[in-house]
Amino acid sequence: MDNMIQVYIHPTYKTCQSILNRSSEKISHLTDLVLSIINNVKNNGDTAVKTYTRKYDHVDIKHIQVTEEDFQKANMKVSSHLRKSIEIAYKNIECFHKKQIHEESKIEVSTGVFCWRKSVPIEKVGFYIPGGSAPLLSTVLMLGVPGKLAGCKNIVLCSPPNKNGEIHPSVLYTAKYVGINQIYKVGGVQAIAAMAYGTESIPSVYKIFGPGNCYVTIAKQIVSQKGIVSIDMPAGPSEVVIMADDEANPKYVASDLLSQSEHDPESYILLVTINNKSWIEKVKEELKKQFYHLSKKKILLKIFRKSKIVVFSSLEECMNFINQVAPEHLIINCNNVSYWSEKVINAGSVFLGNYSPVSIGDYASGTNHVLPTYGYAKSYSGVSVDSFVKKITFQKISKKGLQNLSECVNVLSSEEGLIAHKKSIDIRLKNEFHE
Repeated sequence: MDNMIQVYIHPTYKTCQSILNRSSEKISHLTDLVLSIINNVKNNGDTAVKTYTRKYDHVDIKHIQVTEEDFQKANMKVSSHLRKSIEIAYKNIECFHKKQIHEESKIEVSTGVFCWRKSVPIEKVGFYIPGGSAPLLSTVLMLGVPGKLAGCKNIVLCSPPNKNGEIHPSVLYTAKYVGINQIYKVGGVQAIAAMAYGTESIPSVYKIFGPGNCYVTIAKQIVSQKGIVSIDMPAGPSEVVIMADDEANPKYVASDLLSQSEHDPESYILLVTINNKSWIEKVKEELKKQFYHLSKKKILLKIFRKSKIVVFSSLEECMNFINQVAPEHLIINCNNVSYWSEKVINAGSVFLGNYSPVSIGDYASGTNHVLPTYGYAKSYSGVSVDSFVKKITFQKISKKGLQNLSECVNVLSSEEGLIAHKKSIDIRLKNEFHE
């Protein structure tokens, strides 16, 4: 761990730009491979899915869909402690997301002109639940709870099988607990392609949700660009940025850096501070101590070769830089944390103070952990109930309302040279009719 984390003191503009860039060099080289898998699944359905499952997950799958027997087996393997924890997390996530549901009222924007919006659930949605480095049962909750609250009728869930051809029991138990029954033993690009185009076993959906590695992220972007489905957001490897001054406890800072590092070898880890060399050394010492008590040492070592500590002269500079990073997770751990929280413009989810680690939001505080990465927090939000609905607008205009707006619309449509627009109003006003 010695000298693994690079430290940049008062970095130049050029250095800052290089730190901001976390796009993987290999991503552009992966597009052709991802596209070939998508096309194969599109053309050959289940046969292609099973071939890729054999190739990448090293298992032959006879029946892609999870059966009632699979659910029962999983049920027996889940401990009472885990069940209780799932229940607590579920309740908190449900509580937070329920408050996002608002019924909108009809608005009379001018005399006789009534407009309103209606939230309509997306009928068919697909969830991708990674299973490579860890069985992400928490993501089942984060997608399943708002999806069910929104009223989505058909929810399809895909997750890669292990070498025994099974999805992890905790994932299956959680899915069943939330009320998801259509589950398929398929991962990676092939899962995204199957949900986009449909196969003999896996139904197609209208929108795909869920995080994944760079292959999955590229696959989601490709199918959305083709107009086949929409996606929640480009959600790739985990990211955490910590903004710290001397209020921050080095032990806590180190633990937060490590906790987000164990997700994925491509995780993006950054500590932004105004602190001096001695405080930074304390963080490094803590990293070393805590590292040796963790199991995923290979992943952690790979990540810490790319991780960075950036030192600025003021918290204003720190915050300006962080807003350019637009991190998935942001921890603000400094004096006057409320003031600095108001300065956040670009971030997926924000954690304030010494006692708000990212892990609490990852599982059970109630906020959603499916969040934008790669700087997409500049324009994307994390998953919410709104992610699962479409907003359809309605209007009902009386004859008086039409008369009142006719001159305005006629002038505007004439300016655009759209005379039929004007005539569609004139014909109604010349014609006597009853509403």
